[in-house]
Parts: sequence; C-alpha cells; structure tokens
Amino acid sequence: MGLFADGTAVKRVGRLTYALCRRHLDAMLRVNGDALCAAIRDIYQETRSVPEPSGALALAGLKQYVASHPDAGGALVAVVSGANMNFERLRHVAERAEAGDQGEALFAVTIPEERGSLRRFCAALGRHAITEFNYRIGDTRHAHIFVGVQTGNGNARDALAGTFRDQGFAVLDLSDDELAKLHLRHMVGGRSPLAHNEHLYRFDFPERPGALPDFLERLHPDWNISLFHYRNHGADHGRILVGLQVPGAELADCRRRLAALGYPHCDESDNPAYRLLLRE
Repeated sequence: MGLFADGTAVKRVGRLTYALCRRHLDAMLRVNGDALCAAIRDIYQETRSVPEPSGALALAGLKQYVASHPDAGGALVAVVSGANMNFERLRHVAERAEAGDQGEALFAVTIPEERGSLRRFCAALGRHAITEFNYRIGDTRHAHIFVGVQTGNGNARDALAGTFRDQGFAVLDLSDDELAKLHLRHMVGGRSPLAHNEHLYRFDFPERPGALPDFLERLHPDWNISLFHYRNHGADHGRILVGLQVPGAELADCRRRLAALGYPHCDESDNPAYRLLLRE
C-alpha cells in the first residue's frame, strides 16, 4: 500500500508483534487500495467516523473473507483502529470507494459520429446513475466516449456492456484498468479541427437518476454536440460542460432555445482557458 496505508508500511515487524501473530493468527489476507477506500466509506456511513486506511484494513479483509466464504456462520468482528487521516487523502478515497466494491464500471465506447448516436447511447444507459461522462469530437466517422456508471456489482457491469454491444457499439471495459482510473479519465479532450462554429456552455441541472439523458433529450436535434463533460460531485445539482456547433446565423435562436430549457447556464465561449486548451 505504500504511504497510503502508512500504518502498515513498516520496514520490519517488531519482535513482540511477530511472536503474537505467529501464536494466534490462523491466516492472513491481502487487500488492495480500492478495497481500503470502500471500507473507509462503509465505516463512515455506519458510524460517521473516518478511519485512516490502516484503521480500515480489518474491515476490508473481513469483507473479502465473507465474499470468499459465503457460508461462514456466527458473528464476524473487525477491529477498527486508527483515525490519523489527512484531508488530502479524502478525495482519493471518495473517488476509489466505488471501485473497491465494484460499484462503478468504466467504459470506453465507440459510437458512429452521426446525428442521434449520442441520444441512442444514453438510451442504452437506461436509468443507471452516471458518475462521469467525457466526449470530444475528433473523427468524422467515430466518436469515443469515456463513461462511468454506478452498477452495484460485476454482473450488472457485464450486462451493461452487453447492452452496448447489442446496439452495435464497440465497448472496452476499463473498470480494472489502473491507467484509465488514475490518469486517462482526466485527460479526455483537447483541440479538434472539426470543432468549427463551436460555442461552449456550462449548465446546472437537478441531480437524479436519468437527469443526464433527460437533459440531452431537451437539446435541439439540429445542434451537433462537439464536447461533453459531466462528473458526479455528490451534490444536489449536476454540472456539465457542452460544446454545441451552431452557425453564426443561428446563434441568436440557439440562445433563446437554451434559455427556454429552464436550466441555469453560462456561456463560456470566450473563456481564455477554453480558447487556450480546447479550441483551435
């Protein structure tokens, strides 16, 4: 675990500790960092206390034991010790807790770059809660989407991947890919020579299951979406960034239609960071 679970990252086990473990322990289990994050979340939800990673180690191991011994009887006890949590670790814990319980699935999905494909993809998602959604136009034939979905378990993850394939979408399951989880999910985007007549808008909408597909359905079908970013922040409102390709002659009508949607929004087309990093 390195310094994440620094209470167990000792160079050498003490003589007395080793002697006691040798005498009283029947077996040892190993868990990964995601399982520790899930255990920290479980303890917080049950007791409203936040243990350090090493303090949650016993519960993470107990959950793993129960998963591999479903017929284990009697009372099972985990001793939670240690609450030396620093604030900077909490963001990592929150992001990885779903992965620790296999409650979040990450997919890279390829859809045709044509009108209606994005809505068809969102329809395939159904009412699953979306944790992240990244898309940037980059090819005249195909669109590549990075999406995170709350699934509850591995079986639901496989079923959702099957649903995408049934719709003719190519799917890459990234749920166990460390590169995707640590880095690539934050790097989707960049400049695109195809993003002409692009106007950037930032929206807020009520955070509830199905809110994201509902929002897409309310956008005008003639507007091509060239950029889309959404991430669940655990708040009562979802925040998305949308790039719409609207010819200059239609821009006034676009603004009127966006105002009629009823969602608070802000035009970010002249934002200097957008012009520097995302616009040709």
